[in-house]
This record gives sequence, structure tokens and C-alpha cells, in this order.
Amino acid sequence: MADINYEALVEVFKGNLWEAELVKGLLESEGVQAMIKDETLSAVTSPYSGMGGAVLVMVNKEEEVYARKIVAERKVSD
Repeated sequence: MADINYEALVEVFKGNLWEAELVKGLLESEGVQAMIKDETLSAVTSPYSGMGGAVLVMVNKEEEVYARKIVAERKVSD
């Protein structure tokens, strides 16, 4: 497995933890390697409390355009 270059990661989604997990799963089902980055420590210590800050979904810069297209096409009803 190739080493991850964290400097080459870009944000393609920002939301709460459960949304980020869904988007990450969606991207990975389309063959895009994704990771979740939490902006606050509270989500690390209590990820499902709903009190954490924003959670980011990050992808490799090379896959950014495709990943953004996948995220934009997802359908979520409010």
C-alpha cells in the first residue's frame, strides 16, 4: 500500500460525523480513497454526542474533481 501524503489531501465535504461517514462510504464505493478529519477534539473523545465541531472528508488532490462530482450528485432530503 502506498504511503499517504497528507499535504496532498483536500477537503470535499464538511458536516457532522454521521454525514461525513456516509459521504466517505459513498466515495469509497466509487473507488475514491477517503479519510475523515475532525476539526475539534470533542468528536474524538465523544464522536456521537452531537456536540463536536465540523468533520471533514478528505481525498487525494488527484481525485478531487471526481470526488466533488460524486458528493454534489448525492441526494439528501432535509
